Amino acid sequence: MSNEKLIQKFNKQANVYEMRRRKQTEKKWREKLIRCAKGTVLEIGVGAGANFQFYTEDVVVTAVDFSKEMLNKAKEAAAESGIRAEFIHSDVESLSFPDDSYDTVVSTLTLCGYEDPVKVLTSFNKWCKRDGLILLMEHGISSNRFVGYLQSAIDPVSIKVSGCHLNRNLTRIFQQSNIRMNKVEHYLLDTVQLVWAAPNKDINGKLN
Repeated sequence: MSNEKLIQKFNKQANVYEMRRRKQTEKKWREKLIRCAKGTVLEIGVGAGANFQFYTEDVVVTAVDFSKEMLNKAKEAAAESGIRAEFIHSDVESLSFPDDSYDTVVSTLTLCGYEDPVKVLTSFNKWCKRDGLILLMEHGISSNRFVGYLQSAIDPVSIKVSGCHLNRNLTRIFQQSNIRMNKVEHYLLDTVQLVWAAPNKDINGKLN
């Protein structure tokens, strides 16, 4: 699917994402993860701003999304939550930040849509400070064989309808990205994973 078509799909879904935000869908997971964010935060694929209500007041967020409609919803969410934020309309694969720019990098339910999720995580590794945090909430293929089979069977339909892959192997993606995994929690037969990670850099800030 072309990037332009994918953006159009997410523009059309902005109201649905806002509804999920207001209903606090995935609250127990988002709150547990996002409350760990600190300092300057880069949130990639901010969507309708579902994480904003869970940030502490002292963070400053740079929020990125390739959908203008999503960013409009996220701006409303930031205002409602009292979060200091700036917004960047961009595809993550086209972003460029200096190394060691952010104390925390956040991504929730975004890896399903990228053509090359390993490349995206490798960028997180670069942009996050050596003593910083990489916080992820992602969904992928289940460890249950039957559920995994169903996910793979309907994956083409999911991609066509929502631009989302259902059967990504998260463990493999995390290993290939070279981020340093500190803690992982698994839910719903491993279809959802919460990750507390850090950039894999030496004392001089160079990637290992």
